[in-house]
Amino acid sequence: MAKDTKQRILEASLEIFARDGYGGTNLKDIADSVGLVKSGIYKHFSGKEEIWNEAIDMMERYYQANMKARSTSMKIPQSTDELRQMTMGMINFTLHDEKVILTRRILTQEQFRSEKIRELANRHFVYDLAGLFAGVFSAMMEQGTIKRCDAHTLALAYTAPVSVLIRLCDRSPEKEKEAAETIRRFVEMFIDQYGVKENRP
Repeated sequence: MAKDTKQRILEASLEIFARDGYGGTNLKDIADSVGLVKSGIYKHFSGKEEIWNEAIDMMERYYQANMKARSTSMKIPQSTDELRQMTMGMINFTLHDEKVILTRRILTQEQFRSEKIRELANRHFVYDLAGLFAGVFSAMMEQGTIKRCDAHTLALAYTAPVSVLIRLCDRSPEKEKEAAETIRRFVEMFIDQYGVKENRP
């Protein structure tokens, strides 16, 4: 039971940190959200900083597990059509997975307060995704599916505009349909520019 309560505190705290930031969150808010009095928090944590650190570690484990699962199960696209489908599937996941959304919100708010969060933000927003697609594009270049060029630069060019639009949806959820359509058009333009015509569907 104690473990369940501790987990509930961590999960509730992530939502509050994402909404109010670290500085705007207090222990009473967290306690109220799980039906505890403030003193009940101290049965599980020494204070807000410990909750913060454990919540961030939990958030990161979830993110990495999902990134690893998606990257290891992901087959290298054999055509630009498969690249399109893979991309849109990943975008659909990241736009609608609640924990991934909370992760982005927390990283965005806290990246200038904490060196740890800044490093996580760099990985999430730039390095992990660009590295994943650099591997995909390298393999597709070997297949002759897309034109040869620098795979890392191409991956940055591919992922950066999409990341910008995803974060637009985080700020303004009402713009999701418009942003998703813009991403779709961008992917089509990218494929038209870099896809090898003989391999297009």
